[in-house]
Amino acid sequence: MLDIAITGTGIVSALGLDVEAFHSRLMAGETAIRPAPWMPADGRKAWWAAVTGFVPRDWMDAQVEAGTDLFAQFALAATQQAVLQAGLTRLDVERTGVLHGTSIGGARAVMKAQHLLDTQGPDAIPRKTQIQIWPNMAAAQIAMRYGLHGPNLTVTTACASSLDAIGTAARLIAGGQADVVIAGATEGGLSLAGGDADGDFVPAMFHTSTLYGMDAPSDDPRRAMLPFDAKRNGIVVGEGSAIVVLERGDHARTRGAPILGYVRGYGSLADAFHPSSPEPTGKWEARAMQLALQDAGIDAGAVDALIAHATGTPKGDTAEIRAINQVHGGRRRERLPVASIKGHIGHSGASSGGMAIITGLLGMREGRFVHTANTDEPDPEAAFDIVIQAPRAIAYRTLQVNAFGFGGQNASLIVTRD
Repeated sequence: MLDIAITGTGIVSALGLDVEAFHSRLMAGETAIRPAPWMPADGRKAWWAAVTGFVPRDWMDAQVEAGTDLFAQFALAATQQAVLQAGLTRLDVERTGVLHGTSIGGARAVMKAQHLLDTQGPDAIPRKTQIQIWPNMAAAQIAMRYGLHGPNLTVTTACASSLDAIGTAARLIAGGQADVVIAGATEGGLSLAGGDADGDFVPAMFHTSTLYGMDAPSDDPRRAMLPFDAKRNGIVVGEGSAIVVLERGDHARTRGAPILGYVRGYGSLADAFHPSSPEPTGKWEARAMQLALQDAGIDAGAVDALIAHATGTPKGDTAEIRAINQVHGGRRRERLPVASIKGHIGHSGASSGGMAIITGLLGMREGRFVHTANTDEPDPEAAFDIVIQAPRAIAYRTLQVNAFGFGGQNASLIVTRD
């Protein structure tokens, strides 16, 4: 069993620009899914879950802003929140690392540069575009912000990136390579959050999703993303950042840190099946979940609740339902409470797993488990209790979180209150 304390959390999301705003709106049942500012070519309504109101200069100086794309700016803001909550006023810079995830990195900077090249010519491209693009720049900027010389790694395992970053960070600490690691993931490719000048927003990310058949063709934002619903029909793309501060358990306890919970187990593997479709029986997602349980030294019956990946796609949710059934269905006296937060915030890509962990930690503190927004007809194949309509009073202390990404990236994490 891992003994890795979580002492700080930070979020930039479509539901709010800090953890408390995010959590209060989430538990109130709000959804950030809104009409997107364009229409697909076939005339269907388009939806997004974009961050609004984010002002980079609230979190960084002009030089850093100019040298970073939005994904790294989100990460810097979330990190500042997490480090402040952790009370890390002094860091051992050689024993503090950064492990950060992203799927698309600075794709927004590339799109902006191409737009400017096409409309105004090469002289209009910002001089720092090159350093805005690289996926490692979020982790690098975090290290530069705090002068850190510990391990500095970037994970890109699609939508599993948060859990893989946090799980790998926990193992770095357990292996003695660091005492503290700032870990999480970020995605920023949709919004006008960094400004509203011509070229700041190019809807290419939405159109690539549409062309691949991922989007949700609905006329109602509350029907656009339906995790685990029998009538689910696709994804609403989101964005944001979720960061946690991890510490060696004894390190956190010795300094009297505010311990929010513990990372106890981590499992990760590839299903090696298809670039975008999960292996349909769910056996490899189930195996990742079982590896996390084994790493934590517990059996499935010790898990009190589960926050699922559940993106609202027919194939993806079916595979996860089957995986959860294999691990948790039929082996318990009471059905396991399960929820997804994506009906609230859309699919925030790499950062989605981190947002789920933070949601779970806050719910543990309050004794309330988040519900699955928008879903009202739970898939009958589920041999577990899909929590819908409103948060539920549950005094849960052991949580499993899943994140499954394109390319067959399957990750699962066990988090406990104590």
